[in-house]
Amino acid sequence: MKDFAGTPGTVTALILRMLQCFFAAGAIASMATTSTFFEFTAFCFLIASMGLQILWSFGLAVLDIYALTKKKVIHNAGLVSLFVVGDWVTATLSLAAAASSAGITVLYFSDLGRCSFGEECQKYQMAVGLAFLTWITIGISSVIMFWILAAG
Repeated sequence: MKDFAGTPGTVTALILRMLQCFFAAGAIASMATTSTFFEFTAFCFLIASMGLQILWSFGLAVLDIYALTKKKVIHNAGLVSLFVVGDWVTATLSLAAAASSAGITVLYFSDLGRCSFGEECQKYQMAVGLAFLTWITIGISSVIMFWILAAG
């Protein structure tokens, strides 16, 4: 396998994983600080998806830290295959959660004009924005992992 930016065990991979954790945690924090998020299924799905994203990204960040301290780049085809599948699954879930939450946010709060919650509407919008940023970073990781596996 060739060394690409974002290969597991590199600083770039660690930065991507930390950004994924940061954005997902921000989305959860923004959504969970509202009092009415549980009334919308899409928002509950967003929190569940971002929670899974935090677990996955944090686990791989710990693996990256371990590989960096041991000065190894992880080139095991079995592990990279697992990373590809995990990244694509979490990327799909993150995109679905972000898109469905964005749809509810636009429909309910903008189109129907029912945004009487004030500050909560901004928190919903911030959570959706952070969810999309999470998806962008996991999408980058997914493409890199697939590229590494294909370059085999």
